[in-house]
Amino acid sequence: MMSDLFSEFEAVSAKQWKQQIQMDLKGADYNEALVWNSPEGIDVKPFYHADDQKNPPTPIPGHPNSWNITTAVFIDDERIANHLLKDALDRGAEALHITAEDSFDKDTVFDGVSWNGQNVYFQLGFLSEAFIESLLVYFSKKDVSVWYQIDILGNLARTGNWFHFEEKDHSILNSLIKKQKEERLLHIDMSLFQNAGATMVQQLAYAMAQCNEYLNHLYQNKILSNEEKVSFSYKVATGGNYFFEIAKIRALRKLHGTLASEYGATAECHIIAQSSLRNKTVYDYNVNMLRTTTEAMSAVLGGANSVVALRYDALYHKSNEFGERIARNQLLILKEESYFEAVGNPADGTYYIESLTHQLAEKALELFKQIEQGGGFLKQLMAGQLQKKVKEAAAAEQVRFDAQEEILVGTNKYQHEQERMKSDLELYPFVKTKPRKTLIEPIIPKRLAEGIEKNRLENEL
Repeated sequence: MMSDLFSEFEAVSAKQWKQQIQMDLKGADYNEALVWNSPEGIDVKPFYHADDQKNPPTPIPGHPNSWNITTAVFIDDERIANHLLKDALDRGAEALHITAEDSFDKDTVFDGVSWNGQNVYFQLGFLSEAFIESLLVYFSKKDVSVWYQIDILGNLARTGNWFHFEEKDHSILNSLIKKQKEERLLHIDMSLFQNAGATMVQQLAYAMAQCNEYLNHLYQNKILSNEEKVSFSYKVATGGNYFFEIAKIRALRKLHGTLASEYGATAECHIIAQSSLRNKTVYDYNVNMLRTTTEAMSAVLGGANSVVALRYDALYHKSNEFGERIARNQLLILKEESYFEAVGNPADGTYYIESLTHQLAEKALELFKQIEQGGGFLKQLMAGQLQKKVKEAAAAEQVRFDAQEEILVGTNKYQHEQERMKSDLELYPFVKTKPRKTLIEPIIPKRLAEGIEKNRLENEL
């Protein structure tokens, strides 16, 4: 038996492992040779051992036992959107992430859609109490779970302006929550910070500071009583740092549980994970499929409720059947053929991931406290402090990328010199500059590869 086999071997302590490694290094310094420091300020060791665990790891609150294959649909043409929604559900999608910049005709968009217990997420680029209430009425009669993802502070950070103005935005939010206390309305889009170049510690700390703003507003202004609880959803962007991204999502659940318990709010949070834009490329675009696959794996192992895989050609192609099918099939293969649905929480008890989870949570909590001491998320956002910190982190990452310390295969290393992309661009793949008056400086997502790609496109023959 296996237990009898292992009983023949003596346990090896962490000290013994380190001594053996030190001998194999033949005089080289252990820390310099094998320990590396991450942008989050975490020293990553070559091995992790039970001896290093001072206390047993605590359970991750709200970690789901399953996850949903999710398709993202943008509503521009209502009939096309209707086709995309039905096609996605017919071909294996279990949840829908719907984005719209303006109100739309529900009867047209949802005509013939078979609602059968799916999760539906709305990310609206506008704030209309009447329209949201019409969605609430429509879906109250359907077999579906809906998250309305209202994030007025996130919109301010992204666009530099409120939806309307501060008092009206809060008034609409207050009214909806008072009338629809059982609905899933509040949302925090922390993907903005990742796509703009923030470190994982910053992403977590800013998300917690934003959550604290909402909770403080709702309970201090008696929108909710102490006996009434409120739930949150989070949108997370997962990047290419595989194990750190797993730990980031786990740390988010721990931090939210800690903060929510202070207010008596719902400790469990609902997480939608989507592939990061930060590391995606126009050239050698097929590599994007490898990136989004590992990012989806991180999201699943970290404990996301729903996972969206970005199309490999999303940067430069309009929505197309092939790209959508590939993105959906990536998730189907993970779930149905790669056993990523077989175990509820496979990362539990893994010394490395538990250590990363703990350190990310601790560092984010420390930064969160600094933000609160500085007046909170909104005050620091209005003063431009958060924007400054994100830009500094993004600039440091850009330096590492330009120096080839951070690699994107096919872009800053191993380029296919003969590849031509100029004639294939259906979309503008770079940061769009649209001069407008803003209340504050917005936080702007930007990809690492933009500088190299612009230069290559300009010099294509």
